Amino acid sequence: MHERGGNIWCVAIYGVRGVRDKGAPAFRSLYVIWGPMIRLDTISKHNGHRVIFIDASAALQKGEKVGLVGPNGAGKTTLFRLITGQEEPDEGQVLIERGLTVGFFNQDVGEMAGRSAVAEVMDGAGPVAAIGAELSQLESAMADPDRFDELDIILERFGEVQSRFEELGGYALEGRAREVLHGLGFSQEMMDGDVGRLSGGWKMRVALARILLMKPDVMLLDEPSNHLDLESLIWLEQFLAGYDGALLMTSHDRAFMNRIINKVIEIDGGVLSSFSGDYEFYEQQRALNEKQQQAQFERQQAMLAKEVAFIERFKARASHAAQVQSRVKKLDKIDRIEPPKRRQTLAFTFPPAPRSGDAVVNLRGVDKAYGSRVIYHDLDLLIRRQERCCVLGINGAGKSTLLKLVTGTIEPDAGTVTLGGSVKMGYFAQHAMDLLDGNLTIFETLNNAFPLASQGVLRSLAGSFGFSGDDIDKLCRVLSGGEKARLVLAMMLFDPPNFLVLDEPTNHLDLATKEMLITALADYDGTMLFVSHDRHFLAALSNRVLELTPEGLHRYDGGYTEYVARTGREAPGLHE
Repeated sequence: MHERGGNIWCVAIYGVRGVRDKGAPAFRSLYVIWGPMIRLDTISKHNGHRVIFIDASAALQKGEKVGLVGPNGAGKTTLFRLITGQEEPDEGQVLIERGLTVGFFNQDVGEMAGRSAVAEVMDGAGPVAAIGAELSQLESAMADPDRFDELDIILERFGEVQSRFEELGGYALEGRAREVLHGLGFSQEMMDGDVGRLSGGWKMRVALARILLMKPDVMLLDEPSNHLDLESLIWLEQFLAGYDGALLMTSHDRAFMNRIINKVIEIDGGVLSSFSGDYEFYEQQRALNEKQQQAQFERQQAMLAKEVAFIERFKARASHAAQVQSRVKKLDKIDRIEPPKRRQTLAFTFPPAPRSGDAVVNLRGVDKAYGSRVIYHDLDLLIRRQERCCVLGINGAGKSTLLKLVTGTIEPDAGTVTLGGSVKMGYFAQHAMDLLDGNLTIFETLNNAFPLASQGVLRSLAGSFGFSGDDIDKLCRVLSGGEKARLVLAMMLFDPPNFLVLDEPTNHLDLATKEMLITALADYDGTMLFVSHDRHFLAALSNRVLELTPEGLHRYDGGYTEYVARTGREAPGLHE
């Protein structure tokens, strides 16, 4: 069985590549193996002249939860496509256990329309979904007067199908589908509404829910944490931690990955390296390995320099000819140790921001409603200089609305929003990325924003945000979501405001860029008001928490870590 739909790839795999089973499906050929569920055996893959994998090997064992890591462009998505058969390796083999069911989630959402979110999710539940569809057709056939003469055959088949449907837990399927959708943040109204009316981010949650409901033998999840709010992220974390199948996933959320995985497969320079343990252990082990390799390299270089110096000193003396020749041969036979690969590290330092007054923004008696839905009533809030306020609240609590009120993007229905003296504001929101001119290159965009800056300064700025070499000549219309976010952040932070308002600034950012941003913002001496679902970002940067609840705004002195310790929960809406 295999089916494709939007961003879901679900397949039961039977056959063999090379020596094929007679019953193997035609869409791809695979080797039957025993042992690991999935094995990559000395695979090589090129994209034009670019080497993606070279003699790379790795395995996914039953019950393993593996984080796939590596710099942008290293080949993480290509690896998923090789496993699902959407691409073939140039050399080597992708080995899949016979009869394995694989669910693949990625960011490419296909067309979804014409049925409810619940129906869309149930459709991806594997064999039980097909049996449920047949059961529904048989029910219609039994009520069709034109097929009365077939009733005995239909009834017999209905009994067989119904029995199988019950055996597979089909009657509980809708309840399970609703439970998964609820965990991912859907209201009952959204579950039952036309899925075609949902935004791209919510459609991604529907596609993810299909995989989770199916519970295949192996889940391949490419950035499942994107587009999720904090509550949904924590629910997914708990779901995956309790999932008893094998898991291979990527994520730019280190806290999310760290709590789920028990193994890391790293892609670097076309090679796959495996590390047992969580993401934190992987980082420590990788740093230790680099340190040891550097020490071995330096020791060998010192030894080689000593031997070369001896050869140079005595090569012209006949009395030392034998010794010189012996050492030359020795050098030829030595396996040279390579220095550790140095990943590109992004670094950005803020120019000093101008000082603002002590009162940065003051909201007095603010009301805000959308139709009959009241978001704020008589809200009072004062944000002071150098406070770093993170805003927490369940979906619809008004987090983005608060940021829009503060930035003047929307007006309150009643009350006042007043900026303090000498406040220079910078506002990052997702719509800011849509305002980039697609016909301009990255460099032209920066040059238009800062016409007085030199080319060298602008190239240095671009490099700090991950745009090096020819990247700076990319047109904005071909940039990924992460690249657009980096460009907007670069423009906002080059001439820094003293009041930063950030709405999900880490969406689409990879781990390296997040770390750069956290490091830069940790040294920022201005004021911050921000919303983020990234717990590492929240813990590293906040010193005050504003929690939006149905009862009103609760304020907590101390950052996100203190909030968790005090409340016993990581997000509003979660039980203690």
